[in-house]
Amino acid sequence: MEKIIVTGALGQIGSELVGKLRSMYGEENVLATDIRKVSEQAGPFEILDVTDAQRMHDLAKDFNADTMIHMAALLSATAEKNPLFAWNLNMGGLMNALEVSRELNLQFFTPSSIGAFGPSTPKDNTPQDTLQRPTTMYGVNKVAGELLCDYYHTRFGLDTRGVRFPGLISYVTPPGGGTTDYAVDIYYKAITEGTYTSYIAEGTYMDMMYMPDALQAIIDLMEADGSKLIHRNAFNISAMSFEPSQIAAEIQKHIPHFTMNYDVDPMRQAIANSWPNAIDSSAAVKEWNFNAKFDLSSMTIDMLDKLMKKLNSKAIS
Repeated sequence: MEKIIVTGALGQIGSELVGKLRSMYGEENVLATDIRKVSEQAGPFEILDVTDAQRMHDLAKDFNADTMIHMAALLSATAEKNPLFAWNLNMGGLMNALEVSRELNLQFFTPSSIGAFGPSTPKDNTPQDTLQRPTTMYGVNKVAGELLCDYYHTRFGLDTRGVRFPGLISYVTPPGGGTTDYAVDIYYKAITEGTYTSYIAEGTYMDMMYMPDALQAIIDLMEADGSKLIHRNAFNISAMSFEPSQIAAEIQKHIPHFTMNYDVDPMRQAIANSWPNAIDSSAAVKEWNFNAKFDLSSMTIDMLDKLMKKLNSKAIS
């Protein structure tokens, strides 16, 4: 990667990925794009609606990009509220990004998700290659996206790559519209209020990963030797699997009086129930040496430390 264009650059992943890419490849070599712009945005930035294929093509060509990292998408719970819009944005944007990458011969990355699995998928040690019958629009989008990326690789020789992200936890961006975002919000509430009400039921295990590991995984995969990649798109990756009471217990080691209650959201709980408890990341380990450094304990220490500084706050006692 030398000249990189990133779509969805102000999203949960993109907002941190752009900074990391610029620190590694040079600020002037990473073009951030999004449908909106924030006033404090630094570095090369352009407004881009990913459903506008011509605009996307022109920006990538004028920037002389050799890589596209396509992050623009509507997340799981938000997509369920407006499935038609989600389909048009997620799939229309992806098709445009693939076409632009084909036309300009760009290396291409887009993420899939554990949402690509469904209730009939094996719940534990979920294999890399397994039954995928998701019951959400987001999941349908992700499965279709995985297949499209495979198609563009086999049909046109496009260098497509991707991972199935678990829930991602970050102190930089606030929780958004994802089913796993309770695992972000709980840290904010632990610090600011000393209590949290979980919309996910006790005992519901989901795969998770700390954002620094997620960003490194993208870069490691994109820099990997393509001749060694068997799967290319939608590698299973995960760092940990836990349920709400376990993350609460970790927080209580540092904020002893923190309490957690439950008020289950039926829609997001149904989505969580359709996903695996824990997936098998061995294909990513074997093919490009995937390695996550943070577990629940070390992530909790870092999250609380960084958030207390960000919020200029001391923990509720």
